[in-house]
Amino acid sequence: MSFPKVRVPYLLLLPGFAFLFTFFILPIINLAQTSTQTPIAGGDTGEYEQTLAFGNYIQAFVENKEQFGRSFVYATLATVFALAIAYPLAYAIAFKSGKFKNILLVLVVAPFFTSFLLRTIAWKQILGEEGFVVPGLRSLHIIGQQTTLTSTSVAVVAGMTYNFLPFMTLPLYASLERIDPRTIEAAGDLYANGITAFRRVTVPLSLPGVVAGTLLTFIPAAGDYVNAAILGSPNTKMIGNVIESRYFKIVDYPTAAALSFTLMVAILILVTLYIRKAGTEELV
Repeated sequence: MSFPKVRVPYLLLLPGFAFLFTFFILPIINLAQTSTQTPIAGGDTGEYEQTLAFGNYIQAFVENKEQFGRSFVYATLATVFALAIAYPLAYAIAFKSGKFKNILLVLVVAPFFTSFLLRTIAWKQILGEEGFVVPGLRSLHIIGQQTTLTSTSVAVVAGMTYNFLPFMTLPLYASLERIDPRTIEAAGDLYANGITAFRRVTVPLSLPGVVAGTLLTFIPAAGDYVNAAILGSPNTKMIGNVIESRYFKIVDYPTAAALSFTLMVAILILVTLYIRKAGTEELV
């Protein structure tokens, strides 16, 4: 028995839909269901029943609004710093690297060869008393002799910037690499200097890479908890740390689920507004 040709493409999509349903739709449904539960009267720790307690969302947000705000501020700062570092790097690889292009690309993705956790711990050592950053800044009198960088917001943002830098660099490189050099040469033929050509030609053509890179950096950074846990202190706790604590330490599943769902919706709204504001739908 053969299927009509018109149905073949839909059959080919079934594995993808099955994957999305199993690992995306079902977890979201379970998350939403858990977020409206309340503890069973007289039950043990971790036992909850469905009562459609939508007040969990309001309570969870009010109790953790500071961590929510801090997460988005840190994620924004990390995204801006990553963009400032990645754009010149991606530009150099795309236009100035010559025969060293492949080597530089390998160096960009090299951090992926090691554990995210190990890289963050390494940053704790670099920014600690035994590293070279703090003694160097002290010798230049930029910071005081008693000032430290670990367990501070600076360390958390620096760690996030470093860990998510490849996510910013690769889309930028892909976008810049597709620019035809003759377009830039044509701008020079029209008496545009290097700065004008960069501002009026290179930047607009690389905008899809900027949008993709900022999204790939901001989204995971907003929900990150590893950098704040290792490089920060209780005063730099992010919403990811609260969710992790509620799930695995306090065993408060409804609050953790409500926080997770709220974070997901907030990021979705911000991303949608950002893409519409950027004015591009081509992200790579």
